[in-house]
Amino acid sequence: MQTLVFSTTNPSAWNTHGYTIKNPPKSTAVFRRLPNVSAVASPPALRTLPPEKVQIFKSLESWATQNVLPLLKPVEKSWQPTEFLPNPAQNFDDFTKEVHALRHRTSDLPDEFLVVLVGDMITEEALPTYQSMINRLDGVKDETGACTSPWAIWTRAWTAEENRHGDLLKTYLYLSGRVDMTMIDKTIQYLLSSGMNTGTNRNPYFGFVYTSFQERATFVSHGNTARLAKERGDPVLAKICGSIASDEKRHESAYSRIVEKLVEVDPSGAMLAIGEMMRMKITMPAHLMYDGQDPNLFAHFSAVAQRLGVYTAGDYADILEFLIQRWRLEKLEGLTDDARRAQEFVCGLAPRMRRLQEKADERAKKLRTTTGVKFSWIFNKELYL
Repeated sequence: MQTLVFSTTNPSAWNTHGYTIKNPPKSTAVFRRLPNVSAVASPPALRTLPPEKVQIFKSLESWATQNVLPLLKPVEKSWQPTEFLPNPAQNFDDFTKEVHALRHRTSDLPDEFLVVLVGDMITEEALPTYQSMINRLDGVKDETGACTSPWAIWTRAWTAEENRHGDLLKTYLYLSGRVDMTMIDKTIQYLLSSGMNTGTNRNPYFGFVYTSFQERATFVSHGNTARLAKERGDPVLAKICGSIASDEKRHESAYSRIVEKLVEVDPSGAMLAIGEMMRMKITMPAHLMYDGQDPNLFAHFSAVAQRLGVYTAGDYADILEFLIQRWRLEKLEGLTDDARRAQEFVCGLAPRMRRLQEKADERAKKLRTTTGVKFSWIFNKELYL
């Protein structure tokens, strides 16, 4: 991705991709250029819903109250970040002992693992962007900010549950002393400023297909970091990641249940949406990640996650197969011609992905070279990809 450098010698205003600078300070201002939107944008006819489709979500409000909202946990029964962290309310000596114990547990965690954990945490910290995405979807948006529709209640409560994830991971990493928190904070600010483009636009069919896939992906990723943390001797971090993974699993169940219902009430419309999202590919929510130094930070972070087995191309195919089975897509009948073609495409996609990945892996083995990349999150230490 490119970086825009705005010269401060011209006092006029610039506007690009939502950034407007008037009378900039004497120092140079640097912003990131977003990728070409057309690369992930859906066809114009699918970007918004006609009134009759919007009405489907209105008619499903009672169903959502009975089948989606119960997957939320009451606040009083939810874990809180402080349960996993040193208690600052105790006397100073006991508090510092707990901090020392945390630092001892994390002292042997490999740099590669820390990079993946930081990347996962930064992804969680971009939560305002994700809530904004859902609140743009026709038929399910929170019209007032405190709307009492089950769709709005779900979105706010889902956000509240998710908010604990980044808070906990960030504090744990801060106390470890193993990472550069200034660079991490900059990355979070850059990411929130950049937003994300998932191609869902205002279409809730697209939006719920995306969130079904993405929540499954985060469940897999956090589950694998829990496993690695345990193997590396940090049972507390393993429990943290496992608790987050458990939340993600519940959230995935909710979003998958919504799509499952759409497949039931509007099989052709749902199948077309699933097909279009798979053609565009599921864009990871932190794909615009940047730290002010590495324009390919997300690609480098993803390469480390792939190498450690935290989230891989194989996982992508596994998730697709899981959702195909969950939604019983192969058994759908009575579809329109376009929906039937989408069905054939989606149901045959995972095997094709695996074959292509196998060929790519073989080519990579033959041409394998070690590429060193410095990560600002770990004080510019170099990792080989």
